[in-house]
Amino acid sequence: MAADRIELKDYLRETNLIHSRLIALVVLLCVLTFILVARVWYLQIYNNERFEVLSKDNRVRLVPMPPVRGQIFDRNGKVLAENIPVFTLEILPKDVENMDALLDEVTRIIEVSPNDVKKFKALVKSHRGFEAQVLKVNLSEEEVARFSVNQHRFRGAQVQARLQRNYPYGGEMAHVLGYVGRINQRDKESIDAKAYKGTDYIGKRGIEARYEDQLLGRVGVEQVETNAHGQRIRRLDKNEPVSGDNIYLNIDADLQVKAREYLGDRRGSVIAIEPESGEVLAFVSNPVYDPNKFVNGIDHRSYNALREDVNRPLLNRTISGRYAPGSTIKGLVSLAALENGWSENKHITCPGYFTLKGSSHRYRCWRRGGHGSTSMLKSIMQSCDVYYYQLANTIGIDKLSAFLKTFGLGSQTGIDLDGEPSGLVPSREWKRERRGVAWYPGDTLNTGIGQGDVLVTPLQLGVISATLANRGRRIEPRLVGRLEHSANGGSDKAVTTLVGAELGTVVAKPRNFDAIIDAMEAVVGHPRGTAHNSAGKNVGYTMAGKTGTAQVVAIPQGARYDASKLNDFQKDHALFVAFAPVEKPKIAIAVIVENGGSGSSAAAPVARKVADFYLLNKDANAAEPVLPESGQEPSPEPLASVLSQ
Repeated sequence: MAADRIELKDYLRETNLIHSRLIALVVLLCVLTFILVARVWYLQIYNNERFEVLSKDNRVRLVPMPPVRGQIFDRNGKVLAENIPVFTLEILPKDVENMDALLDEVTRIIEVSPNDVKKFKALVKSHRGFEAQVLKVNLSEEEVARFSVNQHRFRGAQVQARLQRNYPYGGEMAHVLGYVGRINQRDKESIDAKAYKGTDYIGKRGIEARYEDQLLGRVGVEQVETNAHGQRIRRLDKNEPVSGDNIYLNIDADLQVKAREYLGDRRGSVIAIEPESGEVLAFVSNPVYDPNKFVNGIDHRSYNALREDVNRPLLNRTISGRYAPGSTIKGLVSLAALENGWSENKHITCPGYFTLKGSSHRYRCWRRGGHGSTSMLKSIMQSCDVYYYQLANTIGIDKLSAFLKTFGLGSQTGIDLDGEPSGLVPSREWKRERRGVAWYPGDTLNTGIGQGDVLVTPLQLGVISATLANRGRRIEPRLVGRLEHSANGGSDKAVTTLVGAELGTVVAKPRNFDAIIDAMEAVVGHPRGTAHNSAGKNVGYTMAGKTGTAQVVAIPQGARYDASKLNDFQKDHALFVAFAPVEKPKIAIAVIVENGGSGSSAAAPVARKVADFYLLNKDANAAEPVLPESGQEPSPEPLASVLSQ
């Protein structure tokens, strides 16, 4: 019967099933045990050092202590770049669970601009989580107080007292000092990350960039114990940072300020050098910008305004501006002629133009009626172009180019700033390689009056002036005079003096140097000298100088220069070089006023005022001299029939 049927169990099948399940469980347990052991081995042995540091970081934190950046002073000890205390709001990303929520809460009690938030988020993305990033700088005392009362609500955020770079002279020293700015990705690719632990700033331009290694100092480390909220409880250990070197420039801050004041609102440059040592006394490029705006990052609108300004305030004209030297190099051309057999007493007739043999093209003199019979002294004193057309044509470009280069034309001066370009002294080889055409006699004539392809920077003109003052001895110009650095573990100060290197000597007979310098002295001191009315009256010392005017746009054959028909950027550049006192020069000066017109009317008065201020401590700004009529060169009163000497 079906109801009485008894089903028999398959014990063998059930036993095998149980065994297989036990085996699977054992395998699973073995796998899990292996994974657990492997993980323990990975954490405790293979990665022991890393996780030991992380575990200690829960209560012990190594805090980098940035060094105090070295300060910068002028030659008389006046502070040019300093470190001022400011309060900053900083956030440690690794201690923040919800960054957006934290930022939203913080901005309710402290005013933080959208630009600050944007920069902060960019910093967080580009840095590791355990590096604190600045959300806002320069907190007011009221903001600090409000945050301190609420700090318990903001884990990972804290107010820190920091030192921030400040430039007391603002734009006056901008083109000398440069500025510091936040370290960006490009900087990170070239710096030693360990040297910049805890430091957010690096020199970007000028002295700040060139002497970055000396100014930076050496980072220290502080070991502190923290609570669960990341707040400091106590200091455990400390390795003090070493401050950066203090730098003393050769710049005279008062002279620098006055030199720019004398330029006014005109574009241009003033460079003043002590000839004997090569020390740079003034280094002015105008217009300027405020470097303080760059320290924490200038906003895009302000930066674009600087970049798009037609006056180009970001351009360091003194070292980077390249100009035709015009008549300022006529003394050098004369010296080259004397060294090649020309007599200083030889006269030529200037009818107001010069023509090459077999050509009808007229190379004009700045004075339409000409200078008549002209000696070398008169040619320099009156800046006669025809005389120098004749000299250049007689000497030839090969000898002329080679001689000009002995003064450093066409070369870098070696000043202690980055980015110095070379000038240009054209030659046959240069023109053939650069333009693929032959050299023409007309090119030689243009070179003889400092036009054509000749290019110099204001700094190079200043060095040329100093070299003439030294009668051929060339000295490397230097901005930094000495470094003051820590010694004996930081307890003492040691001083390193920096001097300009000897760059060589221009080989020329002493009597030839004397002839050129006498003529340059007449430019200022003689009643008919081109700079007498503007810079030579009532001088309390002897000054040698040379005016110059450099064309910006070409003037067609037969036409006359008419400044009234040109816009401000087409007018001639005004130049003047000088040194004083002639007997024992203490200052050599070069002035360029962009589109200033005549060198005698625009540039020479600036040089005179600079020399007065430095040599006599006299501010001549209130007493404007009577200026001659503007033009390519000043039009002096009628000449005597012959100036033989």
